[in-house]
Amino acid sequence: MSALAAVRSTCSGVRRVSIACSRRDLRAGAMANAQSFAAIAALRLQSLTSATPSSLSSTETLDRVPKVRSGCPSSPLFSSQSGPSGRSTAERYAYSTSSSALDLRSSFAIGGHGAASLRSSVLHPRVAQHRRAHRRAGHARADATVAEKEPSVGPAEKFEYQAEVSRLLDLIVHSLYSHPEVFLRELISNASDALDKLRFLSVTDASLLAGDPELEIRVKADKEAGTIEITDTGIGMTREELVESLGTIAQSGTAKFVQALKDNKEGSTENNLIGQFGVGFYSAFLVADKVTVTTKSPKSGAVWEWESVADSSSYTIKELPDAPELPRGTKVTLHLKPDCKFEYTEQQRVENLIRQYSQFISFPIYTWKELSRDKEKKKKTITEKYFDWDLINNTKPIWMRNPKDVSPADYNSFFKSTFNEFIDPAAHTHFSTEGEIEFRSLLYVPGIGPFNQEEIYNPKTKNIRLYVKRVFISDEFDGELFPRYLNFIKGVVDSNDLPLNVSREILQESRIVRIMKKRLVRKTFDMIDEIAKREKAEDYQSFWTNFGRNIKMGCIEDAGNHVRLAPLLRFYSNKGGDELVSLPQYLERMKPNQSSIYYLAADSLKSAKSAPFLEELEKKDFEVLFLVEPIDEVAITNLQSFKEKKFADISKEGLDLGEEVDKKKEEEKEKSYRLLCDWMKQKLGDRVAKVQVSNRISSSPCILVSGKFGWSANMERIMKAQAMGGDSSQLEFMKGRRILEINTDHPIIKDLNVAARDTPNNDKAANMVELLYETSLLTSGFSPENPSDFASRVYEMMALTVEDKRNEERAADEAVRLAQAKYGAGTAADASDSSTDEVVEPEVPSINEVVEPEVIESGDNDPWKS
Repeated sequence: MSALAAVRSTCSGVRRVSIACSRRDLRAGAMANAQSFAAIAALRLQSLTSATPSSLSSTETLDRVPKVRSGCPSSPLFSSQSGPSGRSTAERYAYSTSSSALDLRSSFAIGGHGAASLRSSVLHPRVAQHRRAHRRAGHARADATVAEKEPSVGPAEKFEYQAEVSRLLDLIVHSLYSHPEVFLRELISNASDALDKLRFLSVTDASLLAGDPELEIRVKADKEAGTIEITDTGIGMTREELVESLGTIAQSGTAKFVQALKDNKEGSTENNLIGQFGVGFYSAFLVADKVTVTTKSPKSGAVWEWESVADSSSYTIKELPDAPELPRGTKVTLHLKPDCKFEYTEQQRVENLIRQYSQFISFPIYTWKELSRDKEKKKKTITEKYFDWDLINNTKPIWMRNPKDVSPADYNSFFKSTFNEFIDPAAHTHFSTEGEIEFRSLLYVPGIGPFNQEEIYNPKTKNIRLYVKRVFISDEFDGELFPRYLNFIKGVVDSNDLPLNVSREILQESRIVRIMKKRLVRKTFDMIDEIAKREKAEDYQSFWTNFGRNIKMGCIEDAGNHVRLAPLLRFYSNKGGDELVSLPQYLERMKPNQSSIYYLAADSLKSAKSAPFLEELEKKDFEVLFLVEPIDEVAITNLQSFKEKKFADISKEGLDLGEEVDKKKEEEKEKSYRLLCDWMKQKLGDRVAKVQVSNRISSSPCILVSGKFGWSANMERIMKAQAMGGDSSQLEFMKGRRILEINTDHPIIKDLNVAARDTPNNDKAANMVELLYETSLLTSGFSPENPSDFASRVYEMMALTVEDKRNEERAADEAVRLAQAKYGAGTAADASDSSTDEVVEPEVPSINEVVEPEVIESGDNDPWKS
């Protein structure tokens, strides 16, 4: 810090001297303090530019500083007392200024209103004189003086992180991996990398393959010894490489090898090296107490043995005499833990793990197992048991081949063997992408749906198998690669660019994954579109039966793909009969004046076809889609429209049929039935929002429609059935109040209109309104509010009907009795004379015409002939 900088720092502190002064003594205090600071600055400058470290003692310095008379609170700088550390005030000030100007500024806090008045008095004449002298003296001398005065700061010490190796290994082994079985995947992947390195290096140095040109992996489980061996004929390791690769945690020899290729500009050649993190080898301690690595590199020719035990922070390396059983490569021997010996020495278990994780490794994998063969002995054939190496990964990765070279039979065979299917797939797509991300994929649409209904929307169906460089990573995804509604798609995805976590079990969210997901979904839609466009309509009919619910679920969850999903939907309609109708087909059959796509949601196809909402629409030849599955209405509601045509529920208010109506005629009709509507609304109370004349029924007396923003009858039924449907107040709010629409052409409504005008207090008419309302609840798809009351009214109406029938029968019987009594008492002549007379019985209401016995012609069928 130069002398000039010191002066500037001091003056800067002077400018801030006005921060805490009161207005009352501002002027006097500010001038006094300004002079004091100016003196301090001058003395400081003099001490910095002098030849000696200090020309004045701290006591002399304070004596030559003008005292603060008034206007500012007492400051520690001007106090004669020592500070907390025992130093004098002047010593602490010098330390503070040499360290930071911030200490000086923080020692004085005076109000900021005097700042402007202090600027004129900051540069004391002595300060200005010493500033000019300092400039002439030069910066070199001042810097040397500052170096002597200011305390020196030592260099920062650098430390490295320390780790408890045994604890770190335990964390790596038991925290990274979720399944102990992945140890076999990791060790086989390491063996594959060693073989790939040798294959790459042998291109320029063929001598590396001398003595054993075969590149292979062998796995041998020994149940008696409790060990499992993984041997490869790869590049092997020298002593230095053992220390560097196995003795250094998170040091990946494969990653280092790949980097060396890039540095040498040889990395453009496609490589299949798998290793990345340098911790896969330590997964062996998931199942082993001790691990022994025997290796021989063609570079050195020496055989080395590396050995370590679990929960240890050390390992040993020793040189072995030449091992004939290992001409080149590496053998990893796992001494299994007691609780792992039985599982991982079982031959079938080992083979299953190899097929699951390493089925498509580039190199052959053999296991040591017991085989059988027929042998001729003394004119008979016997079965001989023997042990030999058996090839496990005989299935080749079909997705790595050119699609032109793969036959449909090959695709079907791969599908059945990989996913344990017994029916050929409905469709497949085989593709590869390049550019931002490179990956290959083979996707299938199964030929049959899942037998278990729970799998229809199970997010973890294990249908998509993810591979990285043909090594199986996982088949448990929850929307990372495919949206959940496409969980029925089966296939494989193989990429070299996917971001994985250290355990290589979890796919990390990234832009690469999102791009891959987008392309996979697009290819899936192309595959389904191909099925829909086939000439054989039964193919898509079968697909829709199996996976139609998944497509509907996509309309709910995936708004971004509505354009691709909507044309795949299929529904029944009032014009389609038993055939399903697509939305494009519906648009083709729309009437010219039709503004919306009409639909009706119901609990079954039968109830939808007989719903009263259809009466007027069918009469005018409109097509209506039937939504008969619980998910249908939710899917259509989320779509909202298709090709600029909005969906319209014909069971809700505000139905627009797109027709020009005679407004004058409609107004007269509404006016003539306004009294009835108000009277019925009064009788029904809050159960309906209003009563109005309908334009959608022609034969039913009335219907109940939902509000425009409320639930339909179908949705209300579905929501009531939900176990977690919410409280009753929420349900009441969502369903809203219904609207009763009446058919003015129906006789019942006409009679009620007369009753509302003439006898509004008639109980029978009121009871008829209640019965109409409750009946319309049923016909409109709602549930009766009180089934018992509704049943009672029905029974009462039935009783009245029966009573009226009985009265009619009694009147008829009475008329016949009177006629017989009258004509039976006279003579035959009288009866003959009176046969032409009409029978009039005003006191008895006659229903049927009374036939005189004399009029009936005589014959064999005469009921009156004795």
